[in-house]
This record gives sequence, structure tokens and C-alpha cells, in this order.
Amino acid sequence: MSTKFVIAILFLVLWRTVTTNVKTRPLNRQICFTLYTTSMAITRAYKPLLDDLGLTYPQYLVLCTLGEDGPMTVGAIAIRLDLESSTVTPLVKRLEAAELVERRRDPEDERKVEVTMTSAGYALLERARCLGDLLLERSGMDENALEALNKRVQAMRAEIVKG
Repeated sequence: MSTKFVIAILFLVLWRTVTTNVKTRPLNRQICFTLYTTSMAITRAYKPLLDDLGLTYPQYLVLCTLGEDGPMTVGAIAIRLDLESSTVTPLVKRLEAAELVERRRDPEDERKVEVTMTSAGYALLERARCLGDLLLERSGMDENALEALNKRVQAMRAEIVKG
């Protein structure tokens, strides 16, 4: 037997020993995986309704933000959605092209762009209210239980962000 062959066999034996002895928490017991797959499931459930509305999920979030808080700068929208301004800007531009929002530069500071929802945007957001109904229906929970879960997840996120 060649030395290279023996080394290769020893490497494989050691690799198998190391990789089979690694103890990790099963995915179904990892909250990060559960939140990730739940988020994906919700997005998949929303997709047909959003497609009918001509929106992507991130565009829907921008409209929801404007619906809650009124006119905002692109930077404020980005902060609210925990995104970069460079991610929000293309979303806003597509919403503007669809005449759902209007953008205006601040005359005193050209870097600031204020985004305002149009009446068409408000009408579309009203039509999108069915998304919450869909989630409530599919979750198997009543409104109070879903709200309590949401508050617990928000509290967990706040603690994680604190570091």
C-alpha cells in the first residue's frame, strides 16, 4: 500500500469520526429555523394575493409603512423596515411608476426624498387587507393568540438586537 493511500484512508476515518460525533440541536428545535420557514410559508401564502394586486411583498411593506405613518423619507422607511436605503429606493421607484406613491426631494436638502402615498396607493392598500385575514385563517389561531405570538416574537427580536 502506498503512503498516500494510507493517509487518505486515515483522513476518511478521522473525518467520519469527527462529523458523526458533532452534536447539533435538531432543526425542528431551533427557533431561527422555525421563524425562517414560517416567514417563507407566510410569503408563499401571500404571493397569489400580492400577484393579483401587482405587488411584491417588500412593496407591500412599503405601502403598509406609509399607510401607518403617513409621508416619510426613504431613510425613515428603510429604518422602519430594517432595510438599507439603497434597497428601499428601487421599491419606491417601482411604486411611483405604478402611481401608488409620489416622491419629492426636500428643497432644503436634495439628499432627502419624501414619499407620499397616492389615493391609488391607499385604495390598493385597502384591497390588501385580505392578507391579514388569510394569515389569521391559515394560522389556526384566533386573533388574540396571533397577536400574543407576534408580541412575544417582537420582544425576542428586541432582546436580540440589544446584543
